This record gives sequence, C-alpha cells and structure tokens, in this order.
Amino acid sequence: MYIFIPKEFFADMIIGDVLKANPEHTRILMEAGMYCLGCPFLQMESLGEACAVHGLDLETLLVKLNA
Repeated sequence: MYIFIPKEFFADMIIGDVLKANPEHTRILMEAGMYCLGCPFLQMESLGEACAVHGLDLETLLVKLNA
C-alpha cells in the first residue's frame, strides 16, 4: 500500500490528511487552538476553512506546519 506524504502543507489540504501525513502536527494544531482529534469535520474541513472558523491566522499556521 502506497501512502502519499506531502513535502509541504497548503491551505486547501484536509486536516485529517495533514494528520495522517504527520501525526506530530497534532501538537501544532492543538497549540493553535484547533482540537481536531474529536471533531467530526476532521475528514471534511481544510486547514484554510478551519482557520477561518476558529479565527486563526492561516499563514502563521502554515509556517509552523511546514517548518
């Protein structure tokens, strides 16, 4: 089974896919105020949509995820 692991994360990526690619990013999302692990939108909502809903700065989050 082949699993695609992106080298960079983007605003349109689904949160669940980000966490599958790098489970350690759970810490970054939680520190930003996204408690995504129990959320039903985990598999439907993009990083950009989640930032808009939670009032978070998307660019700052992407810098942390891509560091």
